[in-house]
Amino acid sequence: MDHQRLAMPIGEAMFTQRSIRRFRPDPIPTEDLRLILEAAVKAPNGGNRQIARFLLLTDRALIRQFGALYREAWWAKRLDERGWTRPEDIPPEEKTYRSAAQLAEEMKDAPCIVLALAVAPGHANSVIPACQNLMLAARTLGIGSVPTTLHPKVMDRAYALLGIPKDVSFHFCIPLGYPRGSFGPTSRKPTSETTFSNRWGAPVPWA
Repeated sequence: MDHQRLAMPIGEAMFTQRSIRRFRPDPIPTEDLRLILEAAVKAPNGGNRQIARFLLLTDRALIRQFGALYREAWWAKRLDERGWTRPEDIPPEEKTYRSAAQLAEEMKDAPCIVLALAVAPGHANSVIPACQNLMLAARTLGIGSVPTTLHPKVMDRAYALLGIPKDVSFHFCIPLGYPRGSFGPTSRKPTSETTFSNRWGAPVPWA
């Protein structure tokens, strides 16, 4: 496995990584998918029990079926949270939600989808670092990604569709693809607002 292909400086990868929700239809080479997953499993995990599991979806017919479930799940979450049931309900200023709604429509066309799961005991803290490794490795190869979730309304059907055992825990659904658009800087709150020093609420030295 040629991990030297992930030679982008880590700072560049982290500071230009952003949520990519619009993908070109181009398939991702198998060797790139393998490299991305090899990077994922190198992440730290609790007790080195290595409970994270990944389900790679590349079959077009299967992705279309899963995409329909994802769309249903996305709108079920919006109904729970905001009372929205259709695109017209999303206020114009809610650009992130509008972008996410577009992904809900286009998930069926994603070149690849990775489901991040875990065998018992299923703790998320042994899966989340692997997902970040996965997405950083993808970024290095010019492949976009975004971590998404599902809704209980569709979970049983998703498990049945994909043959996932009931005792396996679902954590993330991560579509992968070459961006329609570009990577670049993100807008985040300054660390002086999100980080404290020694005691909750105490300013950091650079504040």
